[in-house]
Amino acid sequence: MNNFWADRNVFVTGASGLLGSAMVESLVAKQAHVTILLRDWVPSSHLNRGGMLDHVQIVRGELEDAPTLLRAINEYEINTVFHLGAQTIVGTAHRSVPSTFESNIRGTWNLLEACRACHRLVERVVVASSDKAYGVHPDLPYTEDTPLQGTFPYDVSKSCADLITFSYYHTYQLPVAVTRCGNLFGPGDLNYNRLIPGTIRSVLRGKPPVVRSDGSFVRDYFFVRDAVEAYLLLAEHLPDHGTVGEAFNFGNEQPMSVLDVVTSILTALQRTDLTPVVLNEATHEIPRQYLDCTKARTRLRWQPSHSFEAGLVETIAWYRSQLGDGTTQ
Repeated sequence: MNNFWADRNVFVTGASGLLGSAMVESLVAKQAHVTILLRDWVPSSHLNRGGMLDHVQIVRGELEDAPTLLRAINEYEINTVFHLGAQTIVGTAHRSVPSTFESNIRGTWNLLEACRACHRLVERVVVASSDKAYGVHPDLPYTEDTPLQGTFPYDVSKSCADLITFSYYHTYQLPVAVTRCGNLFGPGDLNYNRLIPGTIRSVLRGKPPVVRSDGSFVRDYFFVRDAVEAYLLLAEHLPDHGTVGEAFNFGNEQPMSVLDVVTSILTALQRTDLTPVVLNEATHEIPRQYLDCTKARTRLRWQPSHSFEAGLVETIAWYRSQLGDGTTQ
């Protein structure tokens, strides 16, 4: 399967995001013909600054625009879809529920309906979900059989999108699979409201990192390049029995508290003299969540290539290259 992606027509939504830009970079390297959906022009994005836009076909539009999605898949004769586009920030969802639901829920059914209309073209669809789709459960880690019961706006949007995706499989046999990952991190993430980018930038500037919560929230932090390889592997198995119509958890199964992550960054940057500022202001977030990835290991023979620590080394190196080492900040 080494040449699986060569000359395949692939459509990527959310291509300017952390996962999307890394996905596009990998697909281009594998000689796929990549078409992306681009809503906003962000000059500082990793996709733009990395020169990837010169190697892809660009469709300008948004997930809420159903005719644009249908046109893109039909005219570019797409056979593989990675639906990575979404409003992904919990705080943004809390401030603007309608826009989050429009993007994450309506956007998902718009895309799936376009794929259904072009079913003679589309051979596989991978829909990016999140561990947030499971909601709050006392029993951890989450398996794929854990009920989807999101409570807060972002979590509900992902629960709904998952159910809609499976509806298209069971009703129309659309060749879909759903991925649920932990918190992604890695080179190219310019959203400094997220814990890891924000902490690295603060420390490089010699400032104490700021923690919005009380620091005890537990998550599974997953290196973005491992996520890309997981998505590609899953897509390569579609529409095989045991993968089509299924959800898969992906993560490194190394749950960490917020303060553990901050401490790891301070140690890696040799700035343990900086004391985190704990605001304890976070609301409407799940206190503890992490994943069981047994299904991916057994059915796909998948495992991550990076530990959290190894991924953090690469991530810090990238931010140093972008922001400097802090001596001139």
